[in-house]
Amino acid sequence: MWLPILGLILGIALGLLSEFRIPPEYANYLSIAILAALDTLFGGIRAFLQNIYDEMVFVSGFFFNILLAASLAFLGVHLGVDLYLVAVFAFGVRLFQNIAVIRRILISKWSESREILKKS
Repeated sequence: MWLPILGLILGIALGLLSEFRIPPEYANYLSIAILAALDTLFGGIRAFLQNIYDEMVFVSGFFFNILLAASLAFLGVHLGVDLYLVAVFAFGVRLFQNIAVIRRILISKWSESREILKKS
């Protein structure tokens, strides 16, 4: 459990300390790819809490979602349509649904542990 947290902290620190800048023309692609990655991350946390986590599903979903989102944005730019908004909406809805389910699971586990402590 500590390795992903360490990786997140290290990635944030490297991002803040580096002088690497993303060109503005790629901002839509990067933002939608990050949103897709966050959706997959929270989906993995949800699956872990529900005891249905599968590493192959997580890894394949991570890369597939990022490629799908970036492809939609790319196609939209070439068609002159803001298709990246479709991906923002879809991944945004899923992200909030996963967070809501995670919250309910954690509250349920917390309530159960409180009940067990009261009975003791």
